[in-house]
Amino acid sequence: MKTVYSPDHILRNAKTELAGGQLVTPFECHQRADYVVAAIKSQQLGQIVPPTQWPRQYVESIHDPGYLTFLDTVWQRWVNAGNQGEAIPNVWPSRSMPSQRIPRHIEGQLGYYSLAGETSISGGTAEAAWVSANVALSAAELLNQHEHSAFALCRPPGHHASNDQYGGYCFINNAAIAAQKLRYDGAQKVAILDVDFHHGNGTQKIFYQRDDVLFCSIHGDPMVAFPYFLGFADETGEGPGAGHNLNIPLPPGTPYSIWRVALCRAITKILGYGADAIVVSLGVDTFENDPISFFKLRSDDFIDMGKTIASMGLPTLFIMEGGYAVEEIGTNTVNVLKGFENLAG
Repeated sequence: MKTVYSPDHILRNAKTELAGGQLVTPFECHQRADYVVAAIKSQQLGQIVPPTQWPRQYVESIHDPGYLTFLDTVWQRWVNAGNQGEAIPNVWPSRSMPSQRIPRHIEGQLGYYSLAGETSISGGTAEAAWVSANVALSAAELLNQHEHSAFALCRPPGHHASNDQYGGYCFINNAAIAAQKLRYDGAQKVAILDVDFHHGNGTQKIFYQRDDVLFCSIHGDPMVAFPYFLGFADETGEGPGAGHNLNIPLPPGTPYSIWRVALCRAITKILGYGADAIVVSLGVDTFENDPISFFKLRSDDFIDMGKTIASMGLPTLFIMEGGYAVEEIGTNTVNVLKGFENLAG
């Protein structure tokens, strides 16, 4: 399996994250990708290739142009306003202030365009997000070149980013733009299978009223896990998208035996939908020792996960999402991909 990867992900190098009432070293850091690349090389998964540059309109097909302009300019505007630290929002259009007016001041715009306060913005963030989007688009193109599968080693991740909001370490929704590219390239129906521990709220929001992209997510119960306000089982789609959104929230301590039942349920949904291709939002933060999650999957379980996904027999694009800086992130990611390859042949 070919991997698309760019070392320019390191441009995203924030020093702070708001966690537990403190500014801590971010869990989403460059070592994540380093571990995965090292495992790909040691396990001889396949060729690692650089991304190509894609036209901006591929990303604009998913994201609001005003939001993208904000993303491109936020850091310099933050610095120009005299701020010394990294950009962190401190005010939001809350339930008691539901205004849709976009403030002119950068502090107000940070709140308008963010969905959470943990994700600091620093110099290089936007540049890395655009590189990550090109990684996803380049990997999607491999499927058009008759590859049965491909892996986009995206950093920063993307599935929390909606059409006009960032958060949860995500700025551009890589899985969404890849799915949209597959649609442009001839796939009549695309399924997105999100196996990250956290619900892909951004991906759900983007496709919630569409019937040409099915979204299925297995994740920690949002009553007790980020992003908290989306990802419930009764969210099944609206309008043309009714019935095309499947959420399977699971409780703390879920082992693979239970998690796999949920995976098979999602696969049944995908096969019944008649998808032409699959985009897998591959988060391995379901691992038992992940520092910010509460499922109990073990490293060997990820091999079976890959085999089970391969059982659908469909062209499959893996997009890197979460899984935090423990060394096993490399092992677990490659286990999924090798398990997929071993069954897919």
